[in-house]
Amino acid sequence: MLYLSSSIFILISIWIGNAALALFLGIILAIYKEVPQTFFTKKYGSKILQTGIVFLGGSLSLDTFLEINSSYFLVISLYVISAFLLVILIGRVLGVSTKLAYLLSSGTAICGGTAIAAVGPAIKAKPEELTTAITIVFLLNALAVIFFPIVGDFFNLSEQEFGAWAALAIHDTASVIGAASMMGEEAMEVAATLKVTRTLWIIPLVVGSAWYFRNKSEGFGLPLFVIFFLFATILNSLASPSSDLIAILKIINQVCLLTGLFCIGTQINIESLKSISLRPVLLAVSVWVIIIPTSFWLVSVI
Repeated sequence: MLYLSSSIFILISIWIGNAALALFLGIILAIYKEVPQTFFTKKYGSKILQTGIVFLGGSLSLDTFLEINSSYFLVISLYVISAFLLVILIGRVLGVSTKLAYLLSSGTAICGGTAIAAVGPAIKAKPEELTTAITIVFLLNALAVIFFPIVGDFFNLSEQEFGAWAALAIHDTASVIGAASMMGEEAMEVAATLKVTRTLWIIPLVVGSAWYFRNKSEGFGLPLFVIFFLFATILNSLASPSSDLIAILKIINQVCLLTGLFCIGTQINIESLKSISLRPVLLAVSVWVIIIPTSFWLVSVI
């Protein structure tokens, strides 16, 4: 019965394609069904997530950093680094744990749930830390899809301006496209293009995170899946695979990440959910309050 329930929930997660939902379904299963330590979700959950990260690397190209809208590349790069460091800094002031602040900074600066899911295994984050970070980012994304178009209309932003603003200020790619689509086709195209440039920062993020949070006795060693991730990215850049192959790699990556997050969710218990504090929420919201007007100003001057 547990295998059947897990299979159904995983299929639902893949069909809907939402990282937060996949995680929540895993939590629901763990609350209402006793999941033994020998069950596959607890034994192989992290491995499945790591496999997804490798396939993510295969769908990314280092060359794209320079190929996609190079006029925005420097601004977006400085913006990503500044946002990342801002979350870390405010996280320390608020007393948020190092790894949780790191997860929130990854999701805020780069690409929401995808970045959090990718960097989690690299820094050996706890399941409850992943849950907290993804939940917060998911809620902020939901608010963004609703309110950003309203603000865009109020300030009479052009479609290009709104697309650029959404690409900078909203965390998750799907939410960026969702908000931009309500403004028009041009807004959606601009948002998608700039968000890809921002998302590509996941490459140095995963590699750098794995090195920084490594066991210091291992010297400069990296986890095996991070090495494969980097190798897949380099291979993509050298081989220039077809768009069809890239699409397949993205599907495999999506399936693995969603399945892995479901498995992580089954490792959560009620006690760990009760331990979620207000501080990480304040951290994410306070940084977003800074990011929204800052990105709005940047869009107006670029």
